[in-house]
Amino acid sequence: MIDLLGNAIYNYHVNKVDSPLITWTSYTGKDSLDCKYFFRKYNEMPLIEQKALHLAKGKILDVGCGAGCHSLYLQNVRKQSVTSIDISKKAIEVSKLLGLKNTINKSFFDHISNTYDTILFLMNGAGICGTLDKLELLLHHSLKLLNKNGQILIDSSDLIYLFDKDIDGGVWVRGDKYYGELIYNLSYRTQVESFPWLYVDYKKLREIAVKINFKCEKIANGENHNYLAKLTRVF
Repeated sequence: MIDLLGNAIYNYHVNKVDSPLITWTSYTGKDSLDCKYFFRKYNEMPLIEQKALHLAKGKILDVGCGAGCHSLYLQNVRKQSVTSIDISKKAIEVSKLLGLKNTINKSFFDHISNTYDTILFLMNGAGICGTLDKLELLLHHSLKLLNKNGQILIDSSDLIYLFDKDIDGGVWVRGDKYYGELIYNLSYRTQVESFPWLYVDYKKLREIAVKINFKCEKIANGENHNYLAKLTRVF
């Protein structure tokens, strides 16, 4: 694992190296991402992230915490019990340096030792599953980690806006796979890393969630074709 994102976060905070990440996907061209974005304060976050942080309750698991900006707000400002998990060793090191008390350096899919009242997948965090099939596995695993009245708060985007409409208003997408499945690419300094990533539209998320016995509701729409959804267990 190259872990360019973790290296960039670590270099920015520890070594004071302000080199941007370059990102591009199967559908989009190259864009520059400043590392300071992963250290933003609450008032710098999108409204749907702010909404999710206010809805978080009880014992919280912040999945893909990165440098820990969401967890730090929950821990330090809202005084809540939060555990932060990330597969990146360097990101977890930085989150500890910033003061996070409860961190786990492993894959979400390998975490089985505790249960929670809220699981957060912010910044399209559930995209780690890569495909729709694995989204179902991710939700199944989340179910095992939820307490009886637990909830999942997840944001994602509907990428249909990236496709051209025909004269009748219809949209042509590939038929061999779901249009939200793509390859995400990162370039940092001299290295490049690529991995599968998933963006899921709300209708498809709800379809999969209901299949697994979750109630799914949209909480808010964002400003850039994104949304926040809440999943709760059905008994």
